[in-house]
Amino acid sequence: MSTHDLYTTPPDGSTWQVPATGAARFSWDYDDGRERLLALYQKGKDKQWDGNKRIDWSLEVDPDDPLGTPDEALTLHGTPHWAKMTARDRGELRRHYTSWQFSQFLHGEQGAMVCAARIVEAVPDLDAKFYSATQAMDEARHAEIYGRFLHEKVGMLYPINDNLQGLLGDTLRDSRWDMPYLGMQVLIEGLALAAFGMIRDTTTRPLPKQILAYVMQDEARHVAFGRMALRDYYKQLGEAELREREEFVIEGCHLMRDRLSGVEVLENFGIGKQEAKDLSEHSAYLQLFRKLLFSRIVPCVKDIGLWGERLQRAYVDMGVFDLGDSNLDLLMAQDEEIAEQLDRDRFAAEERERVAEVTEAIGQGLAAPADG
Repeated sequence: MSTHDLYTTPPDGSTWQVPATGAARFSWDYDDGRERLLALYQKGKDKQWDGNKRIDWSLEVDPDDPLGTPDEALTLHGTPHWAKMTARDRGELRRHYTSWQFSQFLHGEQGAMVCAARIVEAVPDLDAKFYSATQAMDEARHAEIYGRFLHEKVGMLYPINDNLQGLLGDTLRDSRWDMPYLGMQVLIEGLALAAFGMIRDTTTRPLPKQILAYVMQDEARHVAFGRMALRDYYKQLGEAELREREEFVIEGCHLMRDRLSGVEVLENFGIGKQEAKDLSEHSAYLQLFRKLLFSRIVPCVKDIGLWGERLQRAYVDMGVFDLGDSNLDLLMAQDEEIAEQLDRDRFAAEERERVAEVTEAIGQGLAAPADG
């Protein structure tokens, strides 16, 4: 079945074309590079994995409850609309929300793949080109995995959110080579990590937990890459250039905080846009998500050197200024450890199954009567 047959609303056109801007840069210095970045490149090579093999796609997913998260996480829970819904309606609502969330993950990962390719093209340093090439492969794998989950397990997709598409377009249209880093690695990836982590830590379903944990393990490297590259570069910029980038961050943060709330889902259930926005605004789950959204972004922005007075004031107004002191390295280490623990648990279970099979075979052999 074609992907277009699974969209709740047909996307605008079969492709989206963003005009290329900026220069492609070549480096003829092949034997030099930053030690930390080359070490990250080596880690990127070592940590490549196959989504067909590492993820257990035989695990079943209930289309009416793909994530198993509490009903309280649904915007309509506790409203008159919820009271009127049948069990089937509520199951369909869960399916739509999962489809909307994972569809945005899917579209975002394709955007990350394109941005990584743009970084390979535009960044002046060869060590950064090397690492970005591994990231483009990572993002391709993520898009493949999210697409498979939506096609095979959910059976429904949503078009890209207008505001996510707008931020992605702004990132790609900017001719400055550092903007794909800032827009994608810091803002969009930061948003994605918050959403991934919230679902990973609340879902009771093993398949989406595997998918999100393994994707987040890769993303921990990507964030480290963006921090290294931008921290080094922004030390060289003047006050005016830094303020331009801070304005971009402020605008992007407001856009993601205020307009990525799944209003499209409620509209598909017959709720008007304004009421859908109002209901989303009063959702306790969404308010918690907004707080967590900035847990990855604010400390990263501060770390790379974008911490001017206007940006600090914007974060105070958003109620997230205190997150600037969060330990981003600890968060990333936890993301990697969760994925590794899932691997250990799965390998241990497989080993127990093999031992049980061998033990059973031996027992059957001993119990069989001897010939002759």
